[in-house]
Amino acid sequence: MERLFPAGWLSRSRAIDAAMFMIVLVFCVLSIAPVHAQTLTVLYSFTKAIDGFVPAGGVIRDSAGNLYGVTMSGGAFTWGAVYELNSSGQESVLYSLMAGTDGSVPTAGLVRDSAGNLYGTTAFGGGTTACSSGCGTVFKVDPTGDETVLYRFAGAPDGAYPQGLIRDSSGNLYGTTYVGGSGGRGIVYELDSAGHETVLHKFGGGVHDGSIPNIGLVRDSAGNLYGTTVAGGTANIGTVFKLDPTGKETILHSFTTDGFYPEGGLVRDAAGNLYGTTGLGVAGYGNVFKLDTHAALTVLHEFTGTDGQYPAGSLIRDGAGNLYGTTRYGGQYSFGVVFKVDSAGNETVLHSFTGGNDGKYPTVGPLVRDAAGNLYGTTTQGGSANNGVLYKLTP
Repeated sequence: MERLFPAGWLSRSRAIDAAMFMIVLVFCVLSIAPVHAQTLTVLYSFTKAIDGFVPAGGVIRDSAGNLYGVTMSGGAFTWGAVYELNSSGQESVLYSLMAGTDGSVPTAGLVRDSAGNLYGTTAFGGGTTACSSGCGTVFKVDPTGDETVLYRFAGAPDGAYPQGLIRDSSGNLYGTTYVGGSGGRGIVYELDSAGHETVLHKFGGGVHDGSIPNIGLVRDSAGNLYGTTVAGGTANIGTVFKLDPTGKETILHSFTTDGFYPEGGLVRDAAGNLYGTTGLGVAGYGNVFKLDTHAALTVLHEFTGTDGQYPAGSLIRDGAGNLYGTTRYGGQYSFGVVFKVDSAGNETVLHSFTGGNDGKYPTVGPLVRDAAGNLYGTTTQGGSANNGVLYKLTP
């Protein structure tokens, strides 16, 4: 039987749980790893409901050093917020979600255009005739804080519970929804600059297609889209797929014994190789993999628990070929780590979260790296009020 989200999971608390954990995986072994010489600075600790809490999707950074992100809860109406942390460390809420037709519970990170507009999604809200309880939205927040709902999902025909976005040079947005589509297994969609949605692919599940697509997509210069699903494929434990500009899908890899449940997105190098993570691996703790241009998969690193456990977020890659990411659990204090994997597959734990003021349980989203090599990210909990933190990790 294919794994699908059960009916009736649309409560607000379960929405937050689903967004934080994606698909619930139970891990039992928590152990100790060495901490390496890195300096973590908490740039902001979320303390008040009005500021937003439970950060999601990581952050993005502009050329002036300002950071932008979302929280799944809090804000003026408790349904989540879009925030900015300026280069002086001052946080401001740019927009508070109001639920209803406005959308609620933003679970994925933002993208930003050259004019300073921010684009994101909400997992819920936006109620339409076909989906009165709200199947999610795509929204835009301009530099003055004015919000526009660009699209409201209706469920079966056009998708439900959207995840992260990418944007092309023409202003078109591309994304995935967890479920929805005619088979209820999720879709890939395009939203043009006028707000018109096109369903590019409806996942069918089974051995020949994926099911339940994940955090966002990556796009090449020819317009091909690449992503992962956590179910479907040969063993129903996930796939890597490619979608060409005509909408033709190719399953590049079906996971079997080389990893389970690839819940993060992909990153692509100049040669066309793809890199990603699986939530579980041979040892049970997940792995970092490379899929080359011939669709041959290599496991670069298998997590042991001591060096991280459950790498749920997407990776980023530097010019030297090093990969950076986070694990939600594991490490010295069991609260997750920031890690680096070099081109030879050697892993270094850059920081093990203590669960105190430095945060715990890194968010399911990619890190961002500046020109000096500093890494920026968020945690869902921990900090002075246990509402999550925004941190900087200095080499």
